[in-house]
Amino acid sequence: MAIWGWKVVGSGGSLPPGAVVRPEERLPWPKTIGIGAQHVVAMFGATFVFPLLMGLDANLAIMLSGVCTILFLLVVNGKIPSYLGSSASFVGVAAAITAGGGTTASITGAILVAGVVLALVGVLVHFAGGAVIRRVLPPVVSGAVVMLIGFNLAPVVGGTYWPQDPGVAIVTMLFTLIATVAFRGFFSRIAVFLALVFGYVLSWVLDRISGQIVFPDGAGNTEPHFRVNLDAVGDAAWFGLPDFHAPEFHLSFILLALPGVIALIAENTGHVRAVAEMTGDDLDPYMGRALLGDGLGTTLASAVGGAPTTTYAENIGVMAATRVYSTAAYWVAAVVAILLGLVPKFGAVVNATPGGVLGGITVVLYGMIGLLGAKIWIENRVDFGNPVNLVPIAAGVIIGIGDVQWRIGDDFVLGGIALGSIVAIVGWHLARVLAPREMRDGLVLDRDMAPRKRD
Repeated sequence: MAIWGWKVVGSGGSLPPGAVVRPEERLPWPKTIGIGAQHVVAMFGATFVFPLLMGLDANLAIMLSGVCTILFLLVVNGKIPSYLGSSASFVGVAAAITAGGGTTASITGAILVAGVVLALVGVLVHFAGGAVIRRVLPPVVSGAVVMLIGFNLAPVVGGTYWPQDPGVAIVTMLFTLIATVAFRGFFSRIAVFLALVFGYVLSWVLDRISGQIVFPDGAGNTEPHFRVNLDAVGDAAWFGLPDFHAPEFHLSFILLALPGVIALIAENTGHVRAVAEMTGDDLDPYMGRALLGDGLGTTLASAVGGAPTTTYAENIGVMAATRVYSTAAYWVAAVVAILLGLVPKFGAVVNATPGGVLGGITVVLYGMIGLLGAKIWIENRVDFGNPVNLVPIAAGVIIGIGDVQWRIGDDFVLGGIALGSIVAIVGWHLARVLAPREMRDGLVLDRDMAPRKRD
């Protein structure tokens, strides 16, 4: 199939109930644009929340998500319908780099290297096959890395966002819970985005009713201030380029970012398999291309100061709900995102999100990221009664969550996510080599997720 030139279906009227629109097909353009708009809404919340949490320009992230989605579709030759939004895998890395005295340039430099590594992994997988991932990163290890990436962020919530406005934080958290479980259909899928809008409006209303607060702001200042400061919005132009900047490279920060590659590999492979399940196509031959496309996207975005990218489960949810897998809809969504990124005033509104609102969202979001690791373990029936699984993974997770540090020499420190991931990966493989045969038997190396063929 060519990248464009989709076969038009449903032009004579509505499709039959349950009919599927395949990746190489499209609905008439008005309907395709409508589906593309749904994809924009689906990716929108997380795509600008994660850059905010990393101290990066949300407007730039929105624009680059469109650029990188187009790049991804080109790399996979239109075979895998997916949207590349901002990744959560490096939020903890960004916090650790900032705590270590790094700047936004240091953050994007470290993530750029991780993107290059992911792209190289994609090339390796393309030629060697998906089995290489299963051997190096079995579910017990990948689950541990995802878990410590999420739970390592707990101090960011408790020490940075939540103290800025505990009242708004807890109300926003409760709204997130209600929206997730009580709302129906598409609205439940964008619960985090709705919670951010709710908290933003709530903060503005409280400013009008109760006036200024004296809680510490993001910089730790306790001078009286309003929750919502829109001064920058008035100064921002309606049209213009986002805030680009060049990356900087520091070895210690790069080592902090590299474990995020593991999370991106696990995330991408899981999403590709989910799409394969829905479409009935065998996408294993394109797994390497998917990793390469995401790696190139992360590299490109980081090179100009943007946030890292990853394929989005939110958009897979839209496909599951609509049964429209057309890549044409993703091209529409990408173009809309690029246009939104060219509105600096919109970016200024996003960057004015109050810290208390972010606290209420992140206390849920970070925990969800961590629990995805447990979900990997459960789905693959990892046996923690086996010491091969239990001992190295337990050590790695606690090192990551507790931000345990190992100082090497005067200037180099290895700790937190990086050290925890190394202990989990190297420790598990070492334990597997040294263990007696009865302990090695039955270890889960991968779950059979081969896609079903279409009839």
